Amino acid sequence: MQSTIKTTATTRPMLWTGRILTALAALFLLFDGVTHVMQIAPVAEAMTQLGYPANAALTIGIIQLICLLLYLVPSTSLLGAVLLTAYLGGAVTTNLRIGAPLFSNILFPVYVGLFIWGGLYLRDERLRALFPLRK
Repeated sequence: MQSTIKTTATTRPMLWTGRILTALAALFLLFDGVTHVMQIAPVAEAMTQLGYPANAALTIGIIQLICLLLYLVPSTSLLGAVLLTAYLGGAVTTNLRIGAPLFSNILFPVYVGLFIWGGLYLRDERLRALFPLRK
């Protein structure tokens, strides 16, 4: 038996809202990833404060930028969103482990994740078919 799920077509306002959410998340992740790859002094200090060796910033930055690239390519955007969610989950755990403030530090990766998934949901009918909203 085959099931068909009706989804709403992507309207122009949905598409642009999704693109804006995606752009905001992507710009933040790009900036963050590049600063990790460049291994600037504030990143090295933050890595040490978080309990990681400063030289781990390069590896973390490369992983982040690869996940971001996958997210930005339409054919791999769903995989990229899943991988970025895992990446951001590690950030939540790291901040929780050191006792960082809840709303500003611990939940910030969750906010970025909401932008990632919200943007993708609004601009991709395939995702809305997987998770339809009921009226």
